[in-house]
Amino acid sequence: MATVQSFIFNPFSENTYVVYDETLEAVIVDPGCFTKSERQELSDFISRQQLRPVRLLNTHCHLDHVFGNRYVFEKYGLLPEIHEGELAVLEAFVGVARQYGFPIKETSPTPEKFIAQGELIGFGSTILESLFTPGHSPASLSFYCEAAQFILSGDVLFRESIGRTDLPGGNHKLLLQSIRNQLFTLPDQTKVYSGHGEPTNIGYERLHNPFLKH
Repeated sequence: MATVQSFIFNPFSENTYVVYDETLEAVIVDPGCFTKSERQELSDFISRQQLRPVRLLNTHCHLDHVFGNRYVFEKYGLLPEIHEGELAVLEAFVGVARQYGFPIKETSPTPEKFIAQGELIGFGSTILESLFTPGHSPASLSFYCEAAQFILSGDVLFRESIGRTDLPGGNHKLLLQSIRNQLFTLPDQTKVYSGHGEPTNIGYERLHNPFLKH
């Protein structure tokens, strides 16, 4: 059964996830590790648990979710896997980071493959299904594990909140459609691991999320 380990990294308090199972194969999702100590924290956990990272997934490519892409590539030889519609966002990473005051010099590695809506992502004995959930960014993906009843939602859905839509490529109406059509069709007990903040679940958000009352 898949296990999810979270880390809070970088000045944006972004949630980075390592998902692994009894085979010790693992995927790293949205590595936001920015400082040397954050990178060390991530790799120390992987080493202690004797994990073998086999894939690097980005739900979307805003800077706080890809700060660690270069490190993961250099440490584990993994290239990021994203939806093709996020490529322009990833390619703008260095420029956007500098606008926010981060003197980034190295770009993120370029993906060799893209993830499509509904694609099954396998590692170890675990399967994640990609769900196309744009709105916060042009082509966000969420990763759903039916067997373990959780979803990694990136910045699409938060506890009693939703992702911002005022960044380039954001679309408020489309974000609400993504949540209602892709996430709210999942079982109530599905645990939601968001890109920021504490976990929640689908049933709770159906009842209590103020952005989705109507």
